[in-house]
Amino acid sequence: MATATTTRIGFVGLGHMGGNMAARFLAAGYTVYGEERNRATAQGLEHDGLQWRDTPREAAEAADILFTSLPDDRVLETVASGPDGVLAGLAADEVWVDMSTVSPRASRELAERVHALGASLLDAPVSGSVPQVQAGTLTIMVEGNKDAYARVEPFLRELGTPTHIGENGQGLVLKLAINISLAVQMLAFAEGLLLAECGGIDPGAAGEVMAGSAIGSPMLKARLPLILDLPDEAWFDVGLMQKDIVLALEAARELRVPLPSAAAADEMLTLARAHGHEHHDLAALFQTLRQLVGEPLRAVT
Repeated sequence: MATATTTRIGFVGLGHMGGNMAARFLAAGYTVYGEERNRATAQGLEHDGLQWRDTPREAAEAADILFTSLPDDRVLETVASGPDGVLAGLAADEVWVDMSTVSPRASRELAERVHALGASLLDAPVSGSVPQVQAGTLTIMVEGNKDAYARVEPFLRELGTPTHIGENGQGLVLKLAINISLAVQMLAFAEGLLLAECGGIDPGAAGEVMAGSAIGSPMLKARLPLILDLPDEAWFDVGLMQKDIVLALEAARELRVPLPSAAAADEMLTLARAHGHEHHDLAALFQTLRQLVGEPLRAVT
């Protein structure tokens, strides 16, 4: 078995989150083999030493531990399957760490397919956005085989603080639970800020007071500049946020759990997308509400 210093890392999915994760592994001195649908996305990483592979299969074949960071169930299935997919390249005893936020059902089904090959799948969804990846302060929820977790824990600590939660799918439920709060906090803050602005209070001053009050979570404090001046590049965009809320609502239906605030957030995220904010940061909920000022209340139902 490879030692920690010689372990070869594969990484499939080099977008905002995955690319920054791979960059941390490179900076720590690991050999990293990478694949991404759009190779141009990885040019900076290649400059920093990433070894390019043309398919997910080739990335899996080159690695001792494979990481993936993908947007949804459909892309995960595409990357996993077929003659050029990860499953075709996994070796027996190899560990695949999937850091995507996908449905718990998809996680459990894929884990069974990986186990049939003699390999192990660990789901490791994260809480945190690009700044936390870059700082190595992600919260990482890991589920799957404990022995496989022990092998990869030192590598996960390059990215943040991992915790083994339980069986495949359970950490994903916890991640969805966290993201309900993320969406609902952002919506509630945006509502309050808009109310203050429409009451004649400068939104910058109101935002500072609100973020410094009892409601000011670390997420809201970090996003305040984005709320007031929405950037082109998102930390966590509206489309991905809604994908996670929909997954949470689906899981809740299976478990017969009421999620009224998540349902309200889902409606507002739909409106945000309709107003052109799908690829803007979640902070765009404030701009969405601004665009609704003066419209009849039926516009948000």
